[in-house]
Amino acid sequence: MAAVKPTSIREAIARWEKENEGQKAVETKVLNFSFQVPFIEKIDPTVTTLAACEHLSLSTNNIEKIANLNGLKNLKILSLGRNKIKVLTGLDAVGETLEQLWISYNLVEKLKGINVLKNLRVLYMSNNVVSDWNEFNKLADLPLLEDLVFVGNPIEEHHSAAGDWRDLVAKKLPKLKKLDGVPIIRMEEEE
Repeated sequence: MAAVKPTSIREAIARWEKENEGQKAVETKVLNFSFQVPFIEKIDPTVTTLAACEHLSLSTNNIEKIANLNGLKNLKILSLGRNKIKVLTGLDAVGETLEQLWISYNLVEKLKGINVLKNLRVLYMSNNVVSDWNEFNKLADLPLLEDLVFVGNPIEEHHSAAGDWRDLVAKKLPKLKKLDGVPIIRMEEEE
């Protein structure tokens, strides 16, 4: 039996335009290429044509790395949940515009490369494989981060079991307003 060829971004765009007759992907702000059959395996250079896109969803595919985001100069929300991504490199091109990164259910262990996202406010990265505080501490390089979902990572599971997860994160990320879907209540220090 012949191997099934993965869906390319070009094919996903063509499919989307057929389903949304009369609309052009290059002019559209919200594009959803989630759960393509067969799966998308790589973010190929065709994605650079989507200059108007503000919210791009590529969730539930077989993407292994983030690439070719140059050209997406208006991208605010990038949804890559349920893929096979291991590293966060490749985000430089959207470092100034990206406000939300949804990357839950992947294989991310190291947070190298996240520091380029200077306007990131929301990071959903539950159910990855981050187990080390040295990696977690890289989130402190995100000056605007206010909403973090980190449940299901080994570091969270270990510290939630110990009962100190929320306190530790609140100290490490003083600007964080919401952790794992629950608001962080900070007591104002009395002097």
